[in-house]
Amino acid sequence: MTKVKISFVLPQGMQQELKETMVREGYDLKGKSRWVSEAIGDLLNLQTYADLVKINDEMSGFEKMESVVIGRDLKMQLDDAVIEVRKKYPAIDGVQSRILRTAIMQRLLCA
Repeated sequence: MTKVKISFVLPQGMQQELKETMVREGYDLKGKSRWVSEAIGDLLNLQTYADLVKINDEMSGFEKMESVVIGRDLKMQLDDAVIEVRKKYPAIDGVQSRILRTAIMQRLLCA
């Protein structure tokens, strides 16, 4: 299976919480891509993911660049999700990054 690297920005506090939660859940720092991939999959399985992305539109303070490697199948699901969010909320920019931040936030909230 081929992999795709995607980059996005996070607020510093969220990045720190991401790392702490990953360690607490037994992932090493090399497992970040797997953790984020699982978070994306969980988010996209929700009927209301587009609305959650819109709510997350209020987030600001993106100081930290992150990148993860995800499977091509998940990337295709992510691309479809970007289109769906844009259809519902055409004014939102940077939809892919917003989806990733929303997925991470949702998983952190459930941790």
